[in-house]
Amino acid sequence: MNYIKLLVTLILAVTLFGCKDNRTAIASDKEVEEKVEQILSQMTLEQKIGQMAEINIDLLGSFATDNRFDWILDEQRVEEYMSNYYVGSVLNAPGRALSAENWNSVIEKINDISVRHTGIATLYGIDAIHGTTYTAGASLFPHEVNAAASFNRALTRQMAEMTAYEVRASNIAWTYSPTLDLGRRHAWPRCWESFSEDAYLSAEMAREMVLGYQGTDPNHIDIQHIAACPKHYMAYGMANSGQDRTPAYVSVAELKEKHFAPFKAAVEAGVLSLMANSASVNGIPTHADKVLLTDWLKNGLGWDGMIVSDWADVSNLYKREMVSEDFKSAIVEAVNAGVDMAMIPYDVNFCTLLMKAVEEGLVSRERIDDAARRIIRVKVRLGLDDTPNTYLKDYPEFQGETIKEACYESACESITLLKNNDNILPLKRDAKVLVAGPNADKMRPLCGGWSFSWQGDIVDEVLPDGVTILDAIKAIGGHNVKYVAGVEYKEKGNFDEEINVDIAAAVRAARGVDYIVLCLGENSYCETPGNLKEMAISENQQALAKALAATGKPVILVLNEGRGRIIRSFADDMDAVLHAYLPGTEGGRALASIIYGDVNPSGKLPYSYPKYSNAMNTYDHKVSERVGTMQGAYDYNAVVDLQWAFGYGLSYTTFEYSNLMIAEGREFKAGDIVKISVDVTNTGNRAGKESVLLFINDDVASIVPDARRLRDFEKIELQPGETKTICFEIAAEELAFAKNDAKWYLEKGSYTVQCGQLLEKLICLENASLGEHI
Repeated sequence: MNYIKLLVTLILAVTLFGCKDNRTAIASDKEVEEKVEQILSQMTLEQKIGQMAEINIDLLGSFATDNRFDWILDEQRVEEYMSNYYVGSVLNAPGRALSAENWNSVIEKINDISVRHTGIATLYGIDAIHGTTYTAGASLFPHEVNAAASFNRALTRQMAEMTAYEVRASNIAWTYSPTLDLGRRHAWPRCWESFSEDAYLSAEMAREMVLGYQGTDPNHIDIQHIAACPKHYMAYGMANSGQDRTPAYVSVAELKEKHFAPFKAAVEAGVLSLMANSASVNGIPTHADKVLLTDWLKNGLGWDGMIVSDWADVSNLYKREMVSEDFKSAIVEAVNAGVDMAMIPYDVNFCTLLMKAVEEGLVSRERIDDAARRIIRVKVRLGLDDTPNTYLKDYPEFQGETIKEACYESACESITLLKNNDNILPLKRDAKVLVAGPNADKMRPLCGGWSFSWQGDIVDEVLPDGVTILDAIKAIGGHNVKYVAGVEYKEKGNFDEEINVDIAAAVRAARGVDYIVLCLGENSYCETPGNLKEMAISENQQALAKALAATGKPVILVLNEGRGRIIRSFADDMDAVLHAYLPGTEGGRALASIIYGDVNPSGKLPYSYPKYSNAMNTYDHKVSERVGTMQGAYDYNAVVDLQWAFGYGLSYTTFEYSNLMIAEGREFKAGDIVKISVDVTNTGNRAGKESVLLFINDDVASIVPDARRLRDFEKIELQPGETKTICFEIAAEELAFAKNDAKWYLEKGSYTVQCGQLLEKLICLENASLGEHI
């Protein structure tokens, strides 16, 4: 049995049961450490500093004039950088995806020169965040937000493992993924790169992604796997303005309890590297924050991995954040805070200035040894000392049907049915359908950013035979399907530029159809170019939706967007709503399968879908944020009013929850395991999958408690009439909360347990101070 088929067999065997307890951690390996010390001992100070430098590939070559996918390495330039600066890492694609063969050749040559000058291969890094995103022609998985919406641990691990296989086939051994920022600022342009607004869901998926990328032995990563690099440690997504790379102000309690949790889970899974937050938290740029980088992460968790900066963010300490006087002082601050490798990415004066800082006693030689040791340790754990290169010929399943079908399955399990009036869905195959909207006939919005280019703006060029939503609906509905866009995106424009607005044409086309499938949302974007000032979906798209609803024909709204754009002005006029998020190259096919009933939708919202621009919130808001009338005449009017709630999602069948039970009594204390079970029955007439979500929260606490907290989940499949009993085991410590002293506390009193609509109570018998880590 070949590797990919074996992988799929093993993954599917646990798909419906999850992998919650499969945890690993990096134990010191004598053989690995001996190799690291041997390599380190043979390096000069200049070579050690060079290992700490990461440069962009643009410095090393250019595209061939007659082939847009053929990039030519300038070996003389590589010689100059390696012989003069001993550069330890190279990153990125040169603006767009390359062929796997081109990657093989380019990186092999870089490694050959690196070994000659430094004694070890370079560590090549890429943003392969939903498949091998910078290899031409690849099948791309849905994004992380979709993985979270699936609530399927095993599918998430499969996504990462198959990505690792294809990335390694391209001779790349390191990915800047997963993104572990919490998507709690709805306007933030990187919500779709993140899993969820929820810390627990994000932590669970973080572990699965790390294990998928790296395998279960972080000391010996084989050639089927790659090193993971979770980002952006931490609270990067909490920008007060909602704009990318801007300051966040978050209490220490929330930092420790929520934002630290996914990164802690990644470390416990054996992750080899982490990337620092580009911006600042509570006034301190994270790249200069020794408390967060060294005290909490390295020393606090006993972690021996490496921290890499984000793009140019060491120099940004003086250029943007204004906490350093010049580049040298910025380097000193970052390295002493705990940054091991600087993504320069162009200014190799980093090496010269760091050397001067060491000579002047501003950075110790011991700190340089520590950083270089951590970097070399990553390379040795990856086997780059013995096997610096991997080749396409050894990966026979590369871009094969198995991976393509896995992309389809992942998309199917994530797409979320939010509304289905009168069970209008699924449609019959002979129904007459108008497909409209700017997202209907382009691959770019399905794939989103980090898809063959940074902004994802060349997807339709790279995948001329890609299956759009329209293509997939036509493949089933045939001549009964017609298309008028009504509004289109500007192909090479910014994500919010729209053209060819002809709403009247779409209204005319609706006259002879039974149903309208309206595909709205966003075009692709990434990072700062995706900043926005208005959360409502575009005025053109609102007008199109209202005009088509006014025809009286049933409208099925398909949302294809990276964040929850406000649709309040027309949501009530839609007869059905499907949220596709960013479902990848097989997203069109997955949507058509759901629309026509070949697949029963099972996704659930991994975030709270906003209804009003000035009333955006998360499901785990504080209880005092939903207070009604106070004593007397004063109406406090604090209401959490959402379009759809976290965890919401419908099915073509129905499920009933019963018998919520707490085994061995309701009382517990620190050190106990709370055992909870619930029965779930498929009361409909077709098979379906249901994500069973368990919430437990403090009723009263010494600090204002959260309204709800997800503590566990399990995805199951049930045949019509079938009942399954789901059993959860919750360690008492998981019900603790952090305070502003960065320590954890479990408090006596009552806790509310919720599963479906069922409620129960737990009683903690005594207070417990649990220290800095649980």
